[in-house]
Amino acid sequence: MSNALKTLLITFCAFICTHLYAQQPNRDAARVDTSRVKTLRGVTIFTSAYKEVIPSQKLSGDNLRSLNSFSVADAIRYFAGVQVKDYGGIGGLKTVDMRSMGTNHMGVFYDGIQLGNAQNGQIDLGKFSMDNIESISVYNGQKSEIFQPARDYGSSGTIYLRSRKPVFDSAKTTNVKAVFKTGSFDLINPSILLEQKLPQHVNYSFSSEYVKSSGRSPFRYKRVFHESGSIAWDTTATRQNGDIEGLRLESGIYGNVNRGVWNAKAYFYNSERGIPGAIVNNVWKRSQRQWDRNFFAQGSFQQNVVKGYDIQVNAKYANDYMRYLNPDTTLMYIDNNFSQQEWYGSVANKYSISDKIDINLSTDFQYNALNANLDGFVFPKRFTSLVALAGAADFGKIKMQASVLGTFINEHITRGNTSIGDSAIAAPAKNEITPAVFFSYKPFDKADFNIRAFYKNIFRMPTFNDLYYTDIGNIALEPEYTHQYNIGFLYHKSRPGTVLSEFQLQSDFYFNKVTNKIVAVPKGTGMYRWMMMNIGDVEIKGVDVVADQAFSLPADFLLNLRVTYTYQQAQDFTKRKNPELQKITYGGQIPYIPWHSGSVISSLLYKAWRLNYSFIYVGERYHNSANIPENYEQPWYTSDLSASGEVRFKTIRFKLAGELNNVFNQDYEVVVNYPMPKRNYKIILSVEL
Repeated sequence: MSNALKTLLITFCAFICTHLYAQQPNRDAARVDTSRVKTLRGVTIFTSAYKEVIPSQKLSGDNLRSLNSFSVADAIRYFAGVQVKDYGGIGGLKTVDMRSMGTNHMGVFYDGIQLGNAQNGQIDLGKFSMDNIESISVYNGQKSEIFQPARDYGSSGTIYLRSRKPVFDSAKTTNVKAVFKTGSFDLINPSILLEQKLPQHVNYSFSSEYVKSSGRSPFRYKRVFHESGSIAWDTTATRQNGDIEGLRLESGIYGNVNRGVWNAKAYFYNSERGIPGAIVNNVWKRSQRQWDRNFFAQGSFQQNVVKGYDIQVNAKYANDYMRYLNPDTTLMYIDNNFSQQEWYGSVANKYSISDKIDINLSTDFQYNALNANLDGFVFPKRFTSLVALAGAADFGKIKMQASVLGTFINEHITRGNTSIGDSAIAAPAKNEITPAVFFSYKPFDKADFNIRAFYKNIFRMPTFNDLYYTDIGNIALEPEYTHQYNIGFLYHKSRPGTVLSEFQLQSDFYFNKVTNKIVAVPKGTGMYRWMMMNIGDVEIKGVDVVADQAFSLPADFLLNLRVTYTYQQAQDFTKRKNPELQKITYGGQIPYIPWHSGSVISSLLYKAWRLNYSFIYVGERYHNSANIPENYEQPWYTSDLSASGEVRFKTIRFKLAGELNNVFNQDYEVVVNYPMPKRNYKIILSVEL
């Protein structure tokens, strides 16, 4: 961290400390006795008790439901600065990367508690259906709310998934919603949601979803010789082994206490899927299979204990199982299974020093363990303690936040299912202190215009696979660090009664530096053995632009329009021993990061009818840091259309929707050799009472 940033951080913390005794609390903390709140018909009111410095990108309500999105990963494609790796089809793996820092630097939170994967650090967002998601928020750096667990400070970027919570009209005690989806790829996808109001200000919800699909979709596979421009092959075929059968069960209970709230949730997901694999060497069908079983139970409690003091307690237990089978003996027969366990607990304490200054102290503890049936595998266990101290100050036109996160990690291993010798040891302990500073300034009294900036230094630990995977892992690996610099603005204008009734524009310019990046390199002189090493360095320069408009048109028509654009120059500055490789990779755009990308979401509403159009564009890119013609990937775009109508019969609400995806039947690949589906459709019927 530069001397200037250190000075800024010390000055800010010192400024807060001078107010500890110079000011007395002169206000009563905002309290709401939620047991006395009455919910109006059709209206949900959300309040924010924190001083937001860096606004998020957010999709919720009708805007979220208007997207032709089967899973959370599909919806996240519409956020600026976010890249989704999609390996094709309904059951394909889908992971997220924000601002080119790498999938493992993303924190994904479900109802306020992080989803973990200590084995490989990747969260497959394709497992999370849109049916029970109320909102999706994306934050760069971290959420600008200091009253949160220490874990929330520990990622370069975060995605917050908020599931639907029960909301009742004053005369109702039960909500029921049933949905049935069908369409291309032999899709069968029913789901049901039950919400019940219980005594003592307690609400209960249960949701269930089943999905089954053959995943068979036609595609065109075309390759051209780069030297001559002649066609190597041009084939039309049907994607095989992309089937999936899965079941999701989710239950939650929500309650109120005096000046506080609590909730508890249980989640279960079980699936079997085919892995269609890459189309290479003229092989069109793969036989690999994968089984997933995920379970977690979590709870949260939050209360205003006394004037100016709030406490938040979170806890979670997770158990994940995955089996991978490759029965093809011409390659290598593999039948591996992995089992993970996670225990997590957190206590956050917020104290309001005055009406302008808050401080928060959070302490977390997390335990992770991994078992596997690999030969020579060791059973790693990770003990993680986190302590975060944060402060927030609101001086009217100026808002500031700063945080310091301490991360302390110890690991232990035990012998696996074969002898590895007495010399086997765990990775050494890791102790890291990482700061972050956020700032916003509102220069004008009347205009809703804000300038914001932040700096954050954070790291991600090597995963269990990085450290311990048989014959590949390296226990000497160091953490992978990121330094993030961001400056931007937000402008909002509301003009009720005019055609352009709402307008918002936000833009951010950023520079990110990733050091100690963990990459796989050849082990020895051969290319058949690999080892994980800290040799990567990446620099990312970019700009994100997001514009939202709402138009009030004649005859009660409403038009909502959202446009995003991202430019990124993400260069690989890794120094390699091979001079020829160094020459063609140094300074190259890193794999799968386009220079230009963007999206459009539009919705035309008339009473109970809705027409939606969405568009995604991903520009040219390379699938390797060697930016040579052989690694070039063409731009791709896709358009989706949907229409829906709603009718009421007494207290029952019927909704029918139709979706047409990839309207122009584009042939494209998000990941090389993994063709995406061509034009496809979906029909949705829902009944709500």
